[in-house]
Amino acid sequence: MKHHGEIQRASLLSASLQDLPDQPEALIRARAFAQPLLMGATLDTGEDSLAHADAVTVILHQIGGSEAMQAACYLVYAADHLQKPEEVIAKAFGSSYADLALETARLIRVQRQARAVAAESQVAAMQTENVRKMLLAFSRDLRVVLLRLASRLQTLRHYAASKQPVPHSLAYESLHVFAPLANRLGIWQIKWEMEDLAFRFLEPQTYRDIAKLLDEKRVERENYMVQLREALALDLQGQGIVAHVAGRPKHIYSIVKKMRGKSLDFSRVFDVRALRVVVPSVPDCYATLSLVHTKFAPIDSEFDDYIAKPKPNGYQSLHTVVRDAQGRAIEIQIRTQDMHDHAEHGVAAHWAYKEAGTKGYAGVSASGDYDAKIAVLRQLLAWERELSADAQTQATTDALSDRIYVLTPDAAVVELPQGGTPIDFAYTLHTNLGHRCRGARVDGAMVPLNTQLKNGQTVEVTAIKEGGPSRDWLNPDLGFLASSRARAKVRAWFNAQAMQETAAKGRDAVEKLLQREGKTAIKLEDLASQLGFKSAEALFEVVGKDEFSLRNIETLLNPPATVMGADDYVRLKKSRSHEKASKSGVLVVGIDSLLTQLSKCCKPAPPDDIRGFVTRGKGVSIHRADCGNFRQMATRSADRVIDVDWGQSSSAQALVYPVDVNIEALDRQGLLRDISEVFAKEKMNVIGVQTQSVKDLAWMTFTVEVGDSRRLQKVLGLVKEVRGVRTARRR
Repeated sequence: MKHHGEIQRASLLSASLQDLPDQPEALIRARAFAQPLLMGATLDTGEDSLAHADAVTVILHQIGGSEAMQAACYLVYAADHLQKPEEVIAKAFGSSYADLALETARLIRVQRQARAVAAESQVAAMQTENVRKMLLAFSRDLRVVLLRLASRLQTLRHYAASKQPVPHSLAYESLHVFAPLANRLGIWQIKWEMEDLAFRFLEPQTYRDIAKLLDEKRVERENYMVQLREALALDLQGQGIVAHVAGRPKHIYSIVKKMRGKSLDFSRVFDVRALRVVVPSVPDCYATLSLVHTKFAPIDSEFDDYIAKPKPNGYQSLHTVVRDAQGRAIEIQIRTQDMHDHAEHGVAAHWAYKEAGTKGYAGVSASGDYDAKIAVLRQLLAWERELSADAQTQATTDALSDRIYVLTPDAAVVELPQGGTPIDFAYTLHTNLGHRCRGARVDGAMVPLNTQLKNGQTVEVTAIKEGGPSRDWLNPDLGFLASSRARAKVRAWFNAQAMQETAAKGRDAVEKLLQREGKTAIKLEDLASQLGFKSAEALFEVVGKDEFSLRNIETLLNPPATVMGADDYVRLKKSRSHEKASKSGVLVVGIDSLLTQLSKCCKPAPPDDIRGFVTRGKGVSIHRADCGNFRQMATRSADRVIDVDWGQSSSAQALVYPVDVNIEALDRQGLLRDISEVFAKEKMNVIGVQTQSVKDLAWMTFTVEVGDSRRLQKVLGLVKEVRGVRTARRR
């Protein structure tokens, strides 16, 4: 009878997220299908294509891949030699095989292009990140990832056997991307070998030095380990524990990592002498551990219980380091057969014996236990977060499903949201390119601008020399934009255009006024400065919005020539009582029963900083201290300015003051209603509304009653959150 672990290893296919249907003699048929297509063909690494495919199927078989998975391997490489691969493969083997072959072939092509660009730029970090993105983007179908891992391992074996020089980018990518991915999936059989081979190519001298140290006294060490293994197996048998005791392979790269990470010399690396004990059950694991710690002297700091607390990739085992009577360190791993199967084959053992389910990830039908698949996908997500922890990326918990990765014609990788279009692509490259985008080619074929892109496609945009976006791009029903960032850039462009039109309108009005007054010689910047504006453009903007009256400019250009007489001033009387507030709520300092009125130009309200200006016949006009009209009047007639302050209302009901609020927004149906609702919810009475719309841009002036202007700032903040509102400020 087959052991449970062997049953598990028999089907790696169940680790995929999409079943390959079993077909009679699928492997034989697939090889026969691919052989004439691959005859004489070579890969970019120099490998014979058919020989490479043969070797990859062997690796898949060794890690538990089903015959169907092995058959798919041949179809992947055959796809590059077919004019219509999807149709031909689907007709011969079914759509599932065709989808897998094309998806894997696309990933190979994309990674090859990305690696070529990185090799030219000599930026290893960029290369690693790009390839990682590619793998993650295609990992929704785990079969693709498994095929790529097996293929990369065979490529490294080819370079090792042929003794050809290995491209640095390929070796670096294998060590820093593929091997960590195999580790995350728990396929240590591939991980260890890939690490050692890649390290051998990257640091040949260090590799040779460690290999030489391992070979020294190798015979003596192996004889000692044989005696130790037999003695331990006999002791366990005496305790009634059926165990398989074996030596553990020594992986050079793991030794180097320990030496560098812990600053150890070779003599202090404990796992040079190592045993692995496989027992039937978890209680047997701990019973074996007890016997080992009784027989040898344990090193307390070198004990790890990965059964009670498994590693992130699901790995379980007991690790301990002990010393024999001569003080030699020995690492011993203790695990059950199921734990061993998972350690060797990862996801294959995790799902192999699960019944087929109907759920899946990202809408793809699944085989095996759904929760188990999600667990492995979480490992991929964790791996992504670890590698990009120092980078400011937009990674989310749904990173595998909401991002796609496409290529520029120069093979640079561009990250887009799921459903991204050529316009999203253009805006990601450069804002100005997005504005001017008018056409696109995807994999060489012209496509509409609202085409949803897919992983691995090469995108080229056509742009005009000058121009801007279309308003249709902002229509969500038309599907031109999926990126919120791109939409914001389009809106910003239209807002800037509206602002330019407003400023042009204001400039025209000011220049016409200067013509009428015969003051065309005056410099516009000087005029703006005299009116209290930072620049002429700022003046044009407020004039264009009708927020600044042209009468103010007329008054500046033609100041009144009248000289005030004695009767033009209001006679001030000394107060014979305490300072009292007028009906307006304004207290004139030192003056009793003086007529005051709130100016209509700036509409002050408590606790604004205010000033008084003595008028002819209308008492004291109350202005905000920052009022432009007040500054002009104070400059001409400084002796009319008096100090005022807010008093306390003597009535039972608190006083309210009218205040103007200017709002600028993108015009839409229901805009006025939505803004009014904000004021209503905040219990702020609206007593007047003026609106004006020009080319989809609306300017509104709300007159509201407030008791305290400070509360108005909070309400304006809520108004700014209304959809379409650009600015909301007090006039």
